[in-house]
Amino acid sequence: MVAVRTDGASSPITSKEISLFDNGVEQTIRSFSPDLSPARIVLLVDNSLTLRADVEKLEAAAQEFAYEIFDGDKLLIVGYDNSAEIVADWTDDAKKIETELKLFRKKGDPHLFDAILAVTNDALQPLSAQKRAIVVISDGLDRGSETKFNQTLKALQALDIVVYCVQAPDRTRGAIRRDVPKPKQVIDQLAEGTGGRIFPIEDPRAAASTICDELRKHRYVLSYLPQSVTFSEPRPLLVMGERGIETRAKTSQPAN
Repeated sequence: MVAVRTDGASSPITSKEISLFDNGVEQTIRSFSPDLSPARIVLLVDNSLTLRADVEKLEAAAQEFAYEIFDGDKLLIVGYDNSAEIVADWTDDAKKIETELKLFRKKGDPHLFDAILAVTNDALQPLSAQKRAIVVISDGLDRGSETKFNQTLKALQALDIVVYCVQAPDRTRGAIRRDVPKPKQVIDQLAEGTGGRIFPIEDPRAAASTICDELRKHRYVLSYLPQSVTFSEPRPLLVMGERGIETRAKTSQPAN
């Protein structure tokens, strides 16, 4: 989760300044500490044919992260259309990333939900002891995934993976599609449901700087033993800070 003092003070936030509610029941926090460890960040880039952003803009958005990550952080860059393909494997080498980003080619349809589930299961689930994040560079459109959106969000929440979104213009212009949330709803729910944030693609440098800074300086690990809750059903979660503290965390714990 993220916790920040609104006055800009750098003193660590303590458990006494945080309240946690699981399914409406206030819980006792067992531990709450800053997580200053390196991050593993997947950049998941929509390179489908109809996205309203050219290849150069997608490259620029991804490239900024290579220069903003902290010592020890590593990036995995994955492009997706009908399938998800690794563009640059785990690395912190900015020059290597710059070279391999030239492999981006716009084609096919955006199977966003399939791509998120693939990187979650294959790339991030094995790194369970590390800080993990996905940065989705897209407008949020999914067209053709076998995976449903709710499956995607549930998998992210179950593994405590935060999603940040660098949002491109909506190519559907708000059109309603049967059985699939609108692109803007997808972006909103991915970020809100996992405790992430949304940034416009027009300023990728600011997005990369803010995301990398937040992951290194403002992430906390919170643990508790749930009391008076039902584990067989999804449970809403709410984390609140005292006055002067802003918090963001996943909004739900999936059923066991």
